[in-house]
Amino acid sequence: MIARKALSPVELAEACIRRIEEVNPAINAMVALDLEGLRKASRVAEDDVMSGKPLGALHGLPIGIKDMVDVKGLPTTFGSLIFKNNIAAADDASVTALRAAGGIPMGKTNNPEWSAGANTVNRVYGATANPHDLTRSSAGSSGGSAAALASGMVPLATGSDLGGSLRNPAAFCGVVGFRPSFGVVPGGTRAAALFPLGTSGPMARSVADAGLLLSVQAQPDNRDPYTAVVGGKTAWNPEHFARLPRKDLSSLRIGFTEDYGYAPTEKIIRNHFASVIKELAPLFGMAEEAHPDCTGADRIFSVLRAVMFAGTHAKYLDEQPELVGDNVRENVLEGRRYSAEDVGQALVLHGTYQQAWQRFFETTDFILAPAVTISPRDWHELYPTEIDGKPTKSYYHWLGMAYASTLAGHPSITIPCGRDANGMPFGLQIIGRRHDDLGVLAVAAELERVIAGTSGLALQGPDIAALRKAQPLSEAPGFLTTG
Repeated sequence: MIARKALSPVELAEACIRRIEEVNPAINAMVALDLEGLRKASRVAEDDVMSGKPLGALHGLPIGIKDMVDVKGLPTTFGSLIFKNNIAAADDASVTALRAAGGIPMGKTNNPEWSAGANTVNRVYGATANPHDLTRSSAGSSGGSAAALASGMVPLATGSDLGGSLRNPAAFCGVVGFRPSFGVVPGGTRAAALFPLGTSGPMARSVADAGLLLSVQAQPDNRDPYTAVVGGKTAWNPEHFARLPRKDLSSLRIGFTEDYGYAPTEKIIRNHFASVIKELAPLFGMAEEAHPDCTGADRIFSVLRAVMFAGTHAKYLDEQPELVGDNVRENVLEGRRYSAEDVGQALVLHGTYQQAWQRFFETTDFILAPAVTISPRDWHELYPTEIDGKPTKSYYHWLGMAYASTLAGHPSITIPCGRDANGMPFGLQIIGRRHDDLGVLAVAAELERVIAGTSGLALQGPDIAALRKAQPLSEAPGFLTTG
């Protein structure tokens, strides 16, 4: 629309600003803004359109940036009191790439402290509510990005994902979150660069928009050891993500699972997923209940996650313990309890786990599964301590539906697929073969079309009029103390 002069970048910027002013107080998704910078950049973007200059893939599009990444002149707090006053001196390389493609990083989106946990609450900016129900969580850790997208504050947003931090908030808020194969989106400043668990990725309101943002994020970068760059190019063509091919669903073999055989999935989620599969399974050439062998998933994820946190965050707990939140503290202490033998065994088990996934995908093209094990809950609850009356093992145990594919390194996307019995958005997760990122996006786009035309599965957005009238979330009890 911008390229064909049907939409002015200035009009788009002002619309985003109005929406933020109207509904952000009720949600608290955008936590640091550069509105003057947005207005200035949008005027330049409009001048470029009118003068006929070449336009980048993201020309004139405002973008929300998760508060784990530097944007020059804005705070980068990581949701940590220790970095409450930290102002970025320069853009992160990923932000530089967005600007080069014409995107306008307009502000920071909220996340839990150091992205630890899947409820977006911290003691710097407070909680982020779910736009569909302000009493409920937006999940996390990219909850600010998901909530901002769902409520129309931004057209695109960035996120990151270790145990589902792109996919879980997308599911809770009714938007799209894509976790790419490791190395597709380079992380040159990632602290544990050789540790293949966490990655950045795109969030949007549609699969095509997520692919558009990915086409800019997925650039060659030798600083990431998992981004294979030969002759200045990667094995994937980033431009293809912006032009998704059509996919014949009837030619595909899928496995579907409600729990991978181990995830503590709530009955309400199992029931809704069953209704989804009843609608979608006939579209495929073959659809059967099946999943890879996930033996040891909880143990592998627990050990590797904890030792990574101990390596990167122990100094904060030792030097300023009063400024460290519960989730980070628990992960560091857990990491210190593991021995070298525990770590070695987890690494070996991890290798066996990944091989099992490769064998499974020799005869299966894609997996369909719920994105999250539970329906959105009260945002005051830091994490679920029980699911259907059974206690959880840790603050991250309820993320099992997401970290199953994280551990295998497979691309995974969450798309909105109706509402559960609580009236909250349900996220359908689609997982493909390792490095078949384009295929996952293409299948997701096909299912998105089907869902849009299926009664009971098409998701309507949040009630914007109600959000405009709601009291500021900052006035709610527990706003700054949870977490």
